[in-house]
Amino acid sequence: MAKQWFLWITPVAMVLLVPMTLPAQAVESSPSNTGTPRIDQREREQQKRIRQGVKSGELTRKEARRLEREEGKIRADEMIAKSDGKVTAKERRRLNHELHRAGRDIHRQKHDRQRRPS
Repeated sequence: MAKQWFLWITPVAMVLLVPMTLPAQAVESSPSNTGTPRIDQREREQQKRIRQGVKSGELTRKEARRLEREEGKIRADEMIAKSDGKVTAKERRRLNHELHRAGRDIHRQKHDRQRRPS
């Protein structure tokens, strides 16, 4: 008897539950709602600047760690902004502000005349 009940309930549950998950998947994968190509590009450029600074010796290890931590916070904030399925204009402004501040910090650290010992 239990086996027959399970065979009947499984298809019914699938029919009822699958349509509920489709809208959530559509929102998550829609690039128009959560796409942040400009922010992603700025993040890549800043990572490149940090790597270049480490390679050239313009950034000390401590400076690079701090800048990487700042970049990590921005990535975490971006994930939070994307988590509800839509990055609002306010969230984009905040992320751009954080990226601007991080870019300024990278510039200041690279040009502060501190050098990594060779």
